[in-house]
Amino acid sequence: MASPPDSSAQEAAVRKQKKGPPIKFLVPLIYAPVLPLIRLSLRRNPVLRDRLFTAVLAGAFAHGFYLVTDIYDIESK
Repeated sequence: MASPPDSSAQEAAVRKQKKGPPIKFLVPLIYAPVLPLIRLSLRRNPVLRDRLFTAVLAGAFAHGFYLVTDIYDIESK
């Protein structure tokens, strides 16, 4: 028979995992200020401006979708 796992080792692993802020929640602090900067800095090149703005915005929505599905996955378990 296998012995039950050591609970103190599990607690140490959980504490080590939650040591810093989760980076996935800090990513909006990067792309949120980038969106207006794209619009302001690329005024003279509207094609590049619109394509880059759309790409960053699509990435932001994809990141939000990832976060929401990750939360739902955790809650369903």
